[in-house]
Amino acid sequence: METVRATDTRILVVVLRFGAAMTGSAFLAVLMPVEWMAATHQWLGLGEFPRVPITDYLTRSVAALYGFHGVLLFLISRDPVRYRVFVRYIGWMNVLFGILLLLIDLHAGLPRWWMLGEGPPVTMLGAIVLYLSRRS
Repeated sequence: METVRATDTRILVVVLRFGAAMTGSAFLAVLMPVEWMAATHQWLGLGEFPRVPITDYLTRSVAALYGFHGVLLFLISRDPVRYRVFVRYIGWMNVLFGILLLLIDLHAGLPRWWMLGEGPPVTMLGAIVLYLSRRS
């Protein structure tokens, strides 16, 4: 039984670090030139990128917030047993956040590929974290 717990803890560390890498990489968007944002927006088929101050502000501040979340996940991943209360919080918040993202995407009228690629994976990651945190 102890080996199973150790294995589950190691898998939990990997899952948390995967989440850390994914969200931590958002720091790159904070410094991204607006021309790159506009080109990516167009390439994704989302239309013309609104070049107004609030869009620039929201894009960069959300990217920074995701980046800080990634750093937090990495720190927690260093000892998920010790930080179990935070691991479970992260798990539950990811489940809820994924559902909220899906609702926001639906409300915003984003393409189906966007909706399926954002909210459901976040929810699934949260569920995996919760499952592994209970077993480790």
